Amino acid sequence: MLSRRLLRVKVVQMAYAHHQKGEVSIQQTENELFHSISKSHEMYHDFLLLLLELKNFAENRIELRKQKKRPSEEDLNPNMRFVENAFMVQLANNETLMAYNSKNGTPWVDHPETIKAIFNIVNESELFIEYMKTEGGDYEADKRFIAKLLEKVIAPYANLYTIFEEKSVYWNDEVEFVISMVVKTIKGFSQENEEKEALLPEFKDDEDRDFVQRLCRKTLANQSENMELIQKFTKNWDFDRVAYLDLVLMQVAIAEIREFKQIPINVSLNEYIEIAKFYSTSKSGVFINGVLDKISEHLLAEKLINKPGKA
Repeated sequence: MLSRRLLRVKVVQMAYAHHQKGEVSIQQTENELFHSISKSHEMYHDFLLLLLELKNFAENRIELRKQKKRPSEEDLNPNMRFVENAFMVQLANNETLMAYNSKNGTPWVDHPETIKAIFNIVNESELFIEYMKTEGGDYEADKRFIAKLLEKVIAPYANLYTIFEEKSVYWNDEVEFVISMVVKTIKGFSQENEEKEALLPEFKDDEDRDFVQRLCRKTLANQSENMELIQKFTKNWDFDRVAYLDLVLMQVAIAEIREFKQIPINVSLNEYIEIAKFYSTSKSGVFINGVLDKISEHLLAEKLINKPGKA
């Protein structure tokens, strides 16, 4: 389910923590890595279930208004556009999501005020107001609306992340990645699949699972050797002033370059440069690019690797 980039980020995080903790085995760190990945998959389900909580809130709100002593015409004949959204109805009946919810419980049961606050923001948004004016019956339009609602209205709600941080320390830096996976799921739904529509698995396939496991193991097992390489090609830098995260990023990058023959060098370099831009300092991307470029040229010249991606 997680993209290769997020899998790389998780290995970087685990390698960083492994070296900081000291007396921790590679197996313990690997176990924590897979636990972290499972927590990301949990967050993925939590976002899908959040959408259903908003649907349920809207339905309950409609019913309560009908029960007023003096209901208005609008109370008695409410706009059902949102609660009858074709994608939301399909999601509410999704067998995989309902099985997950039955096994793990409703993650939002203790946060009614958050659901109310998010619904109020949704209800007042221009996107929602315009959608409620449209006619029903267009499944693709309903999907696009929910995807955009999640990205543009729900995701920016800051208090949501306080709840996520309280639930898991692993979720601080990856919400954007997970939201992108939820949006991908929404856009990938097909009306013909009805309640049988598949959700994203924890790993896309066995190859991705093997990738993250081997990357973690090789990074930790070859830490000393890879640090020697980094030191060799940073002689013109004040090594003590290099950000520690940059050193870890380069260790993981070297492990990937050496271990995975099928991944072109330039692909690996670009991935870790982008990760550095997001997670480290403003100058990290340029620095890491320069060092890794020299190291990869050295590995090729010494015939320590043989793979595509460099002239």
